[in-house]
Amino acid sequence: MKPMRLARALALLILAVVAALALYLFLQRPPAFPAGLASGNGRLEATEVDVASKIAGRLAELLPHEGDRVEAGAVVGRLDADELRAQLRAAQALVGQAEQALVQARAGVRKSQSDLALAGKTLRRSEELVERGFISRNKLDSDATGMSGARAGVAQAQGKVGEAEAAVAAAQARVEALQATLADSELKAPVSGRVLYRLAEPGEVLAAGGKALTLVDLDDMFMSIYLSTETAGRVALGAEARIVLDALPGQPIPARVTFVAPKAQFTPREVETQSERQKLMFRVKLRADPAWLAAHRDLAKGGMPGVAWVRVDADADAVWPANLQVAAE
Repeated sequence: MKPMRLARALALLILAVVAALALYLFLQRPPAFPAGLASGNGRLEATEVDVASKIAGRLAELLPHEGDRVEAGAVVGRLDADELRAQLRAAQALVGQAEQALVQARAGVRKSQSDLALAGKTLRRSEELVERGFISRNKLDSDATGMSGARAGVAQAQGKVGEAEAAVAAAQARVEALQATLADSELKAPVSGRVLYRLAEPGEVLAAGGKALTLVDLDDMFMSIYLSTETAGRVALGAEARIVLDALPGQPIPARVTFVAPKAQFTPREVETQSERQKLMFRVKLRADPAWLAAHRDLAKGGMPGVAWVRVDADADAVWPANLQVAAE
């Protein structure tokens, strides 16, 4: 009886090993590609943008925290700007002084022009009197000299107007520069997104270019896949694509090809290929449809692995299979 039991156990063990091997081989079979489509593995990535200070200063407040969503253009933080405001007030006062000096310079032009007109009349009168012999020629020479002096006075007054106008422009430029610097004391979100990292706290002194926040732009997500030379050569920029994340198998994400590498590279370790013989691959970048991302806010997240399917240009009319169809919104 014992040999019979041992034989049965051995037979069952062999049968179990064969079944396990058959299942393993079945699972390891490459998936059947729909006609006109190519696929590759990758991870969904999102564009990260740093919110940094353009000028140096002490951080007075930083509003959002990690995980908060901010809109593009929203003020997310402020630097201490009391000194800048004082400088701005002083510059605005200098503008007022320069404008007053300009008013006086223009008044001086009007006066010198009146003096010139009077000198002209005096000179003409003297010329008539000299012709009649009523006055000496010395008087005429004196009036002519007065006329020349009046012309020089006009030119000098007009030069002072030019200087005053330049002073006003310089003062106004100083005000505009300080206003721009004051505006830079407000930290604004360059894109709409979610706060990934909070890199500074109120009270810290930031250098010019110092980072305060890192935002992740959830409206700009992409996946890079690697395709063989033969397949990549048939992929056109702008070609349709679908991204299927492991965590969202029933939610294919519409995408477009935005980049195909100009030269091949060795396949990164994290990318699985169908054949170990394919050592050189081309990187293809797929950008997820911003409209889909906006309609499914926070559904797809950066770092999620998945599979991307790309329509090759030779089969532009190929129909997406049912599991890759995007549901109408």
